[in-house]
Amino acid sequence: MHLILVRERLKTNITSVWQRYPAGIDTVDVVETRELRCFVAVAEELHFGRAAERLGIAQPPLSRTIAQLEHRLGVELLTRTSRKVLLTGAGATLLVEARAILGAVAAAERRTRSAGVDRPSLVLAAKAGSSGEVLAKLLDAYAAEPGAVPVDVLLCESNTHVPLLDGRADVALLHEPYDPTTGLDVEVLHSEGQVAVMPSSHPLAQASRLRMAEVNALAERVRWPRPDGTYPDGPGIEVHNLTQLFQMIELGRAVAVMPEDLRTRLGEGLVAIPVVDAQRVTTVIAWPPHSRSRALADLVRVATGFAQVS
Repeated sequence: MHLILVRERLKTNITSVWQRYPAGIDTVDVVETRELRCFVAVAEELHFGRAAERLGIAQPPLSRTIAQLEHRLGVELLTRTSRKVLLTGAGATLLVEARAILGAVAAAERRTRSAGVDRPSLVLAAKAGSSGEVLAKLLDAYAAEPGAVPVDVLLCESNTHVPLLDGRADVALLHEPYDPTTGLDVEVLHSEGQVAVMPSSHPLAQASRLRMAEVNALAERVRWPRPDGTYPDGPGIEVHNLTQLFQMIELGRAVAVMPEDLRTRLGEGLVAIPVVDAQRVTTVIAWPPHSRSRALADLVRVATGFAQVS
């Protein structure tokens, strides 16, 4: 009799659950944003201790969260040894997707708060040291527009992704092919060639032009970190930002292929030689496709009009 009663109660509980959650929704296998934030931290740091410190939590619960996420998805996201942590193919895919998901959530939160204030504004992101002239002229031209809103400029490191999809910026100046623009709306503003920057004492410093094959043959080429913090294999100097890069070039330790626009930042003792077969760099203004901001539309209109006369 007791067993029959238990079975009936269990049947009632299961029925209650299915009434609360429609068919087709698997409440057990839904990935949580908390788990994605933990995974992104580990994937970017490639170190559980640093990731835990970054998140402000202890390392054991972080490890359990990652293990739970792997179990939930049924794939291995990270390979762990006693010395290092590496992303698997599935982990690299999830890193891209997780950034986009968390970015969409953060963007929705920030734009919702922004919509609730009396004085709207825009956040324009750009790489520090890049497109300085274009940025200055764009801000001046937009400020002269009737109804222009304040524009806050967010400068980012050269080797990082501009925070456009994570909600910290409304619009950005990006540079193809260096900056990914997949999933964004873009308008082309400017296109330019590239130059090889080297010390004036370099054996090739007197050349009128160079080809990529000649530059690639130099052991002093520069290597920038990937989004996960690791560096590509091969020879070359590892750098993190433009300040470090220029100093290494001045010391004769590096040669870099860079957009022509950066000529204006070169100090004494450095030369810039055109690389005739280098891929051209295209400056674009980019924004999330779901944006409905009138101020953003006005800024893009000014930018594209400005580009046509530049």
